[in-house]
Parts: sequence; C-alpha cells; structure tokens
Amino acid sequence: MEFNTRITELLGIRYPIVQGGLAYLAYADLAAAVSNAGGLGQITAMSLGNPDELREEIRKVRSLTDKPFGVNFAIGEHGRRFDHMLDVAIEENVPVVSMTGGNPTPIFEQLEGTDIRKLVLVAARRQAEKAEQLGADAVMVVGHEGGGHLGREDIGTMVLVPQVVDTVGIPVIASGGIGDGRGLMAALALGAEGIEMGTRFIATKECVHASEAYKQALIQSSENGTQIIKRSIGAPARVLKNGWTDRILEIEKETPTYEALKTYISGEANKRYIYEGIEEEGFGWAGQVTGMIRDIPTAGELLDRMIGQAETIRRQWGT
Repeated sequence: MEFNTRITELLGIRYPIVQGGLAYLAYADLAAAVSNAGGLGQITAMSLGNPDELREEIRKVRSLTDKPFGVNFAIGEHGRRFDHMLDVAIEENVPVVSMTGGNPTPIFEQLEGTDIRKLVLVAARRQAEKAEQLGADAVMVVGHEGGGHLGREDIGTMVLVPQVVDTVGIPVIASGGIGDGRGLMAALALGAEGIEMGTRFIATKECVHASEAYKQALIQSSENGTQIIKRSIGAPARVLKNGWTDRILEIEKETPTYEALKTYISGEANKRYIYEGIEEEGFGWAGQVTGMIRDIPTAGELLDRMIGQAETIRRQWGT
C-alpha cells in the first residue's frame, strides 16, 4: 500500500507515521527500528545527560539505519538549557527536529539557515497558528486522549485535528488515541496527513529501556486505566493509574503547588517505574490508547499490521 502525503514527501518516509519523543525511552534502538519499518523514528535529546551523549545516540541511529529520523526536544523542563544540545543536532545534520512543550521560538532562531525539518507539537488551534508563523514545516496536534503532557483544554483528537487542518496551510499530523491502522485512516479522513504515536511504541520489543512491568501494565490497562495529573499547576499530563498517581491527586487537592508535588512528579519517580518497574514508587506516562494494546510486537510487525488494516479499510471505502 502506497501513501503519498505532504508528510511522507517532507520527511522522506514511506508511511506517514511518526514515533513520539518518549522521555527516557526514545533512544537509538527504537528510533532506528521505526525508521527501518518505514516511519520516522525519534530520539529524545533532553533525557540525555550532556551533548556528548546525544552525539553518540545520533551516530548510533545512523549505524542502525540509513533512513530519516528525528531528534525531539522537550523544552518545558523548568528552564533547563537546550541550546548546547541543539548545537549537536545541527552539527550532526539530523534530518528532523521536533519540539514539545514551552516556547519554540529560540529553537527556530537557532535552526535558521539549516535544512533541518521542523515539527512542533501543539494542543490548541492558536498554538498551531503560531507554529506556522514561526516557520514550522508541520504541526503535530495532540488531543486529550494522548499520554504525557497535554493541552490545558480538554479537546479530543477528533474535534481538534479538523479545526487545525482548516486553520493552517502546513501539513498536520494527528496525535492522541491512535494505535492501529484504523486510527491512521481516521486521521487521514479528518484531513491530517500523518499520525504520531507514543504510547503504542512503548509496548514494542525495540523499546528496550522500558521495563517489562511497564509494558505489561500498558497491556493490562483499559481505556479507563489512565488519569490526568499536574492539572493544578497548569501542566496537565496523562499517566497510568496507580497508588502513586492517586497520591499525586491528593496532594493537588490539599497543596496545589509545584514544591509540594516535585518529588512525586520528578523524572526520578518516572524512571523508577518505567526502568525498574517499581509501581509503588513512581509513575508511567500513557494515553487512553492503552485500551487497544494487547501485545508487544517489533516495530516492523506493528507498522506492517497497521498498513494491512489501513489497506483493508481502503478497499472497503473503494478508494
């Protein structure tokens, strides 16, 4: 099945499927596997300790694939510097840089004059308009169903994506609640020209940094198995429900401040769960798509399955 959208042309990929940035999880093995399967794999820059580690990860991806890949910059991490990390991406001439959280203007300024493709994750129509004004090549539009950090307005993917499509001239990539070929075709029907998936790619064999306990929790969770934390401090994010996240919500009711929450919502708490599987001492990001995850395939098997589903739907549509 052939896909020809502005996203496949822009990114030089076979299928309009982008792997999410996935803090602490999106490294070379997963990124290369997704790219080799025909999508756009990504590595996460700001989860790495220093520029040398990022350079090493970029070169490892290139040793595993000759296909395009991206580097994701989560720029909303309490003022942490990213310019020295972005310098590495520029020096290594990575094909794509994506931006999530925070104000992307400094990244656009630093990328000026390069040929690097620029993708921006947005959760509102006005953010998409701003990204286009800044010079984004495409926007990734995440609805309320998504995992990790979301917009402050509870708007679902089905409603948000067509609104953005009608507003901007650049290609739109749909994100949030997508985990199979049906979601891909639904996104295309809404006017998007590609999809981004995060949670579904955690439950793959090449996501080697994710603990087996985390992957099994994704499989066992239902569509009701997630909840929103950090809403009280203006940074809503979707996680798997557990005792730790219940405690976070209690603190938000009692003392809704970052200082009261910081130990519970820290990267260390996140890593305790996703790396070590210590559920009672941490949390894991996850979207509502957990209700559709039933196995742990390779990235190649997952994309082949999705494209097969999409082909079946296309035949049913008679297109």
